[in-house]
Amino acid sequence: MDQQDLKISKKLISTYKKRLEKEILDRSIKLKMPQNKFEEIINNNNELINLKKALKDLETESEPHSKV
Repeated sequence: MDQQDLKISKKLISTYKKRLEKEILDRSIKLKMPQNKFEEIINNNNELINLKKALKDLETESEPHSKV
């Protein structure tokens, strides 16, 4: 992947992650859940965990490989 592809991928994944977190937050507020509960849901959501890992992997891949 070139740098442009990495940048686009990071942006798309990041946008989706934020949208998913907002959806969880909005539903939690609608259900009048305590803040610590929806934070726990966000922190333990498998899809969000995978998105964070994907972003981290893309970040690592986009770092210069000239570290010797």
